[in-house]
Amino acid sequence: MHLSLLVVTALLGVVVIWGLRRIRGTAAEVMTTRTAGWVLLAVTLMWMGWVMLPSNWDVGRSLPLHFSDALRFITALALIWRPRWAIAVCYFWGLTLNSQALLTPHPDQLMRLSVDTIFYWGLHIAVFLAPLALIWGIGYRPRWRDFTVTYSLTLAWAGLAMAANAMLGTNYAFLNHRPEASSVLDVLGPWPIYILAQMVLAALVWALMTWPWTRPSAPRKTRGSQSG
Repeated sequence: MHLSLLVVTALLGVVVIWGLRRIRGTAAEVMTTRTAGWVLLAVTLMWMGWVMLPSNWDVGRSLPLHFSDALRFITALALIWRPRWAIAVCYFWGLTLNSQALLTPHPDQLMRLSVDTIFYWGLHIAVFLAPLALIWGIGYRPRWRDFTVTYSLTLAWAGLAMAANAMLGTNYAFLNHRPEASSVLDVLGPWPIYILAQMVLAALVWALMTWPWTRPSAPRKTRGSQSG
């Protein structure tokens, strides 16, 4: 099941890039991404409402304090209005932090079909496809300023999650201990070493994700590329 879902995600990525390149620069492009953004926002609100129902409430998972929770709203914003900072976060978080949920999901998300499973995979796949659409489909190009803004917002969100964890005894953003399922954090050492290692690793990986687009020969999107 896991392999099938990853294959479907890869195929959808190819279709999204191919389709948007065919309509790039047209009114259909704007309508398509805005519609996708509004749908993502609506489904995200439905998911929030679902996990906050009294029968589903869990203080450790129902509050929107994981990076993926924030990413869904930011991605919807990027698709609808395209502020540059939101596109940047969509790109860096969507292809790295979010991809960990696709590659190393909790076993419960693979054992049976449920409302949680449908929302989990649907939302994580959607925010993985969005940066493919915006960067490789439409043509927005990350710059070093985008790297700086995203890294700063990441530290700010981590600080918010740590404060909530301290007050509630929770583990949002996996800042108090590693997730139960296997993940890349398992090879980064014990707490709090793995947090510091994540900070360094994120900086290195995101710098590598920025560099190809900042070379003098790198193509640039001219229409709206400096918006936001």
